[in-house]
Amino acid sequence: MSTQILVSQLTILVATVLVGFALFAHEERGHLDRQYRDRALAIAWTVAGIPTIREAMEYGDSANAVQSTAERIRANSGAAYIVVIDMDRVRHSHPNPALIGQQIEEPLAVLDGKGHTGVDPGSLGPSANGKAPIYGPSGNLVGEVSAGILERDVDTALAHERPVFALYFGIALALGILAAYLLARRLKRTTFGLELHEFATLLQEREAMLHGIREGVLGVDEAGRVTVVNDEARRLLGLHTIALGRPLAELLPAGRLRDVLTGTLGGPDETVLTDEYCLVVNRMPVCLQGRRLGAVVTVRDRTELVGVLRELDSVRGLTDALRAQQHEFANRIHTLAGLIELGDQAQALAFITELSARQDTDARSIRERIGNPLVAALLLAKQAVAAERGVTLELTAESVLGEAPDRSRVLLTVLGNLLDNAIDAGRAVQLHLVEDPVGGITVRVSDDGPGIAPDAAARVFQDGYTTKQPRGPLRRGLGLALVQRVVTQAGGTVRVRPGPGAQFTVLLPPAEVTVG
Repeated sequence: MSTQILVSQLTILVATVLVGFALFAHEERGHLDRQYRDRALAIAWTVAGIPTIREAMEYGDSANAVQSTAERIRANSGAAYIVVIDMDRVRHSHPNPALIGQQIEEPLAVLDGKGHTGVDPGSLGPSANGKAPIYGPSGNLVGEVSAGILERDVDTALAHERPVFALYFGIALALGILAAYLLARRLKRTTFGLELHEFATLLQEREAMLHGIREGVLGVDEAGRVTVVNDEARRLLGLHTIALGRPLAELLPAGRLRDVLTGTLGGPDETVLTDEYCLVVNRMPVCLQGRRLGAVVTVRDRTELVGVLRELDSVRGLTDALRAQQHEFANRIHTLAGLIELGDQAQALAFITELSARQDTDARSIRERIGNPLVAALLLAKQAVAAERGVTLELTAESVLGEAPDRSRVLLTVLGNLLDNAIDAGRAVQLHLVEDPVGGITVRVSDDGPGIAPDAAARVFQDGYTTKQPRGPLRRGLGLALVQRVVTQAGGTVRVRPGPGAQFTVLLPPAEVTVG
């Protein structure tokens, strides 16, 4: 592209200089013509004012004074001719003595008493001509003086000036060529040496790539302004306004998403929760030929995948619970078989009765106080998982919950995540779940683990924050962020008590005042 621009600039520059030189030469020729006509008129006025000429033209030229005076002035002034003419249009002087005494063909031009200039074809060739009236000593108009400077003299003067003009325009052309070359070099450096057709190809490929992939793509420059954004990125990031050319700080609210997009928080495959999606964000800086140009951000929607992984994790937990129950059941069967083999039927019957009563008591206790069947089933499963890990999960005596069908999704998310964290952290877990008379629900989960450090209390609800080791493909640091999101959407609040033994408290307002 720089080569094409340079050639185009040089062509335009040369053409402009040539046209300018021609116009300037034409204007200078006109200026010289006017200057020489004025000069000829000045000579004519000078001759017309000489007393000898005036007296000879009014009283007669017996001594041939007119011719001698005119020729002397012609020789001294450089005029081509000085012709003195009387009122009868008869010549009294002329460079060619043979024409003296002959009439001129054209009428006198000074009958109005004024001087006149023009171009006279004349007998000596075209000339810049000036004509002035002659007044005799009596004040009467007695003739005219016609002085002329040949056009070839004008051409000679113009030819003498042309080299100066050519030098000026040559310097201007050289400076223009140098400026065009420097501009072409700068364009080549700025555009990385790409030609115009390569730009067109890159644009087509970029548009096809941006709108042909299922990932969101966002490009920002070094100042953080959006330079490229595709439709998928607009959808996932909620960019419903004009984004191009605007900083990310103006387009997105303060939070983890904006920090990851701007590079404040770095790292590969950063997981970010929004109100609608679970996103995986990658930000890669762009450098070309050692220059930093900005960054390219890719945004992938992992909402369904994360949901499936969490469901899989829940299924794995239920599987662990069933395995624990299977193991415990096998132990009890072995004990029962031993009692029967020993012939102690009474002890075997008592053992079966005790086990049945204990199981019925635990399940009945939950069913009697927890009216929502989904929440009750979740608590039974979590008790089994806790028992397998040697953790005690206790439901406080004050706990009571109605059916609360509108709160099932929120409660399952809150209880599932808080109980999982508590079981992983401590050996004794306590759940306080109470629904007040107006429909408000309080959830409090406590454990005897190491708890939350005071300086981390404000960060535990940020998506991506975790103190656990990675486990398989499941991304850590989403549980508490999900809890806060669903609770906030339900119009409630969640808070944590720092210190040894973590305690999370969730307050949900009555269903009729829930804000979505």
